[in-house]
Amino acid sequence: MPVLQITDEGFRLDDEPFRIISGGLHYFRVHPSHWADRLRKARLMGLNTVETYVPWNLHQPRPDEFRLDGGLDLPAFLDLAAAEGLHVLLRPGPYICAEWEGGGLPSWLLADPDILLRSQDPRYLAAVDAYFERLLPPLSRHLATNGGPVIAVQVENEYGAHDGDPAHLVHLAELLRRCGVDVPLFTCDQPADLARGSLPGVLATANFGSRSTQGLAALRAHRPNGPLMCTEFWIGWFDRWGGRHVVRDPAQAAEELDTLLSTGASVNLYMFHGGTSFGFTNGANDKHTYRPTVGSYDYDAPLDEAGDPTAKYQAFRQVIAKYAPVPAEPVPARAARTGSAAVPLTTSAPLLANLPTLGEAVHAERPLTMEQLGQDFGFVLYRTTLPNPGPALLEVGAVHDRAQVFVDGQPIGVLERESHERSLAFTVPRAGAVLSVLVENQGRVNYGPGMHDRKGLLGLVLLDGTELTGWSSLPLPLTSLDGLAFAETATAPVGPTFHRGTVRIDEVADTFVHLPGWTKGNVWINGFHLGRHWSRGPQRSLYVPGPVLHPGSNEITVLELHAAHRALTVELRETPDLGPTEE
Repeated sequence: MPVLQITDEGFRLDDEPFRIISGGLHYFRVHPSHWADRLRKARLMGLNTVETYVPWNLHQPRPDEFRLDGGLDLPAFLDLAAAEGLHVLLRPGPYICAEWEGGGLPSWLLADPDILLRSQDPRYLAAVDAYFERLLPPLSRHLATNGGPVIAVQVENEYGAHDGDPAHLVHLAELLRRCGVDVPLFTCDQPADLARGSLPGVLATANFGSRSTQGLAALRAHRPNGPLMCTEFWIGWFDRWGGRHVVRDPAQAAEELDTLLSTGASVNLYMFHGGTSFGFTNGANDKHTYRPTVGSYDYDAPLDEAGDPTAKYQAFRQVIAKYAPVPAEPVPARAARTGSAAVPLTTSAPLLANLPTLGEAVHAERPLTMEQLGQDFGFVLYRTTLPNPGPALLEVGAVHDRAQVFVDGQPIGVLERESHERSLAFTVPRAGAVLSVLVENQGRVNYGPGMHDRKGLLGLVLLDGTELTGWSSLPLPLTSLDGLAFAETATAPVGPTFHRGTVRIDEVADTFVHLPGWTKGNVWINGFHLGRHWSRGPQRSLYVPGPVLHPGSNEITVLELHAAHRALTVELRETPDLGPTEE
């Protein structure tokens, strides 16, 4: 493919003036069997480019492990983009934000107690260097200079809002070049942070979702010459647990896009197709109060979570057609769905009775964090014994992020980081009673100073003012549910429990799991971890990609942490429920 050129007048491609009309499409949030479909729909809306981040924490889950396969086969995704005739903006981070767990930074970095992320800390730089030296060489053939679709690569991500240390950006830019990236580099920042987050000789771009004229004016004031581009044109937003589903009027969003394109600027829609943060991969924000993000990344995007065109798709297509050629092919209709099935979950496996199959405890005087345990996602079960019977006050230094507390297996309360809760009063029934604390990582903070977000019980744990010692810390990543002892039960057991059932599907297609009457936990289908459910909302359904299903019997497993629906049933429906809306 032709190479992108940056001139004082703007972009050129194949020695012709060129405008980037791009949309965000994260391969790691889309089932790989759907990549080609989503890319085709991007082209049909009139996009000539797609943008993707690269999640370090999935590609390198441990320092000695590197993955570039399955749903992380970035080279395959780039090949499909090229086959569709699309260019690619690659945003490898190492920090990506993206409402993704830890902003994409792997949790094992935090095993070092005083490491400084996104800085010139030599320990952080050594890890970044080693990662890029593994990630980038396999992508070399996909660079436009070698005939591939990648026309530009981003340096870090909104760094001006974090620190603005030019030495760090220089290091990353030089690292990209050293690893063979010879296409143009760019930075992106919100207008107020442009001076702190940009580099001489590197294209600077801006991020905004409205007031395009002002945003572009700030960019032009910062860079008097060269292309104008909005790298994140926010056409929707993400949702958090306990909030409302955020939507944006299609006509208003299209009008803003029209205003931006009328200036001659280039654009990347954030997002074109949001997809899903499957499993435990959602991030969180913490601006003095911790706010975990939901698993759906629908983002009120032109393609919804299941990949269907929305009213916003049609409105944007009409706007883009005023400024660039749009394919004459018809827009694909809504895909078929599997639904209208109530699924009884007929067997159960209490979590506390199945601990030996789920992990191995580590013993220490104090509770160990997930990072000390070498654990990324999931839960940790902490246990110790209580010395004396009678009334007691439990106090913890901090809970990251949500703790269910049990005495001799009976639930006595919940402590939530989001509510700033750190203490619990209860009665100890006997000397030597077992205190169990099940702590859930609800998503590491992905933006701002709270990113050094270690998980578990942090600090001292006190009982009536005296430190409790002699703890076991059992990591429960739940990467495999093999070996759980399921049995038929007439009533749901007390405490966290796995419930399992099967559903027969004759014609496989995408669907949505709804859990009316359930409280909080996680859902798997055929071993594929869909994500979290929580009655707090707004999200009340989980998207199921058709490729994880198969004709015939399909197994559904629900971990319910609190109270299950009395009938122990879930439902497959053709449509999602992302909750009440907020515009």
